Amino acid sequence: MALVLDRVGKTVGTQIHVADVSLSLERGSLNVLLGATLAGKTSLMRLMAGLDAPTQGRVIVDGKDVTGWPVQRRSVAMVYQQFINYPSFSVYENIASPLRVAGLPRSEIESRVQEAARLLKLEPYLDRKPLSLSGGQQQRTAIARALVKRADLVLLDEPLANLDYKLREELREELPRVFAASGAVFVYATTEPSEALLLGGNTATLFEGRVTQFGPTPQVYRRPQDLITARVFSDPPLNMLGARVAGGAVALDTGGEIRATGAFAQVPDGRYTVGFRAHHLGLERVSDDAVPIPAIVAVVEITGSESFIHLEAGRHRFVALVPGVKRLDPGASVTAYLDPRHLFLFDEAGRLASADAAQQAA
Repeated sequence: MALVLDRVGKTVGTQIHVADVSLSLERGSLNVLLGATLAGKTSLMRLMAGLDAPTQGRVIVDGKDVTGWPVQRRSVAMVYQQFINYPSFSVYENIASPLRVAGLPRSEIESRVQEAARLLKLEPYLDRKPLSLSGGQQQRTAIARALVKRADLVLLDEPLANLDYKLREELREELPRVFAASGAVFVYATTEPSEALLLGGNTATLFEGRVTQFGPTPQVYRRPQDLITARVFSDPPLNMLGARVAGGAVALDTGGEIRATGAFAQVPDGRYTVGFRAHHLGLERVSDDAVPIPAIVAVVEITGSESFIHLEAGRHRFVALVPGVKRLDPGASVTAYLDPRHLFLFDEAGRLASADAAQQAA
């Protein structure tokens, strides 16, 4: 099945929930909707499913306009962040319920339920009722029920958010293989850039109801076509500072200068915004042309294997991600080093100033 959204929009009163979205999602593809809360991810999924009707544009499935079709006429399965199960059914019966409604033979139901239970680590709990399970186990039951339907379109709205870390990581590795083998169109919503990168496939970045970019996930991450996309696809938030390009040099507002060579050589003189991710700002010089930035430590967050160093450089605020445990006192003076090989340069309209520059920032 191919799903095409043709300039789809959804307006409720004066509020724009989805604005002029055009996407083409192919059979067997995994497609991530990445954006902050209220960016429009759930609203867009509801339009795909037929739970809501668009106020403009068309929804096309395999070349057929299904814009006015209700969800009951479509082959759709959906999983929400809040797990939804039948409390009086066992886990087995919850998973099997859509197959029984479809009238499948008992042997086929048994095979599909057992396969889904193995994938989602539910085999020990098949005879239990949902209310006797943990929240994570209940969500896994809801995901299994969606997978056994083998629907043409499977929509997962932040389905792993309530699971424990270990299981979340296991499923993130396993789900893309399941998705690819199913032949369905999978759409997976998340607020976490790291989750989009782990899942792979394609990613659509959303901001205020608009898709700002869509393409293979690594490409969107490494080559954001505008400042909004780069900010959506950065966690911690994208570091930004002003700069002026003139006479073959990029002068940073924090002080320091980068020679406008290579990807920046053809950029016209003028004002720009420099963007760089936290793991490209460090406390050690990693190259001879690294730009030093004198700064004051504001906060240090230690996660165990990494440390997030929040820095103040005049009116600018940055986050540096460094390996290992780094203990620094608030107020300490440090020098941060910015590697010019890992920069995005955006013009005053927020557009990427050089496609070549984006290829370097990974």
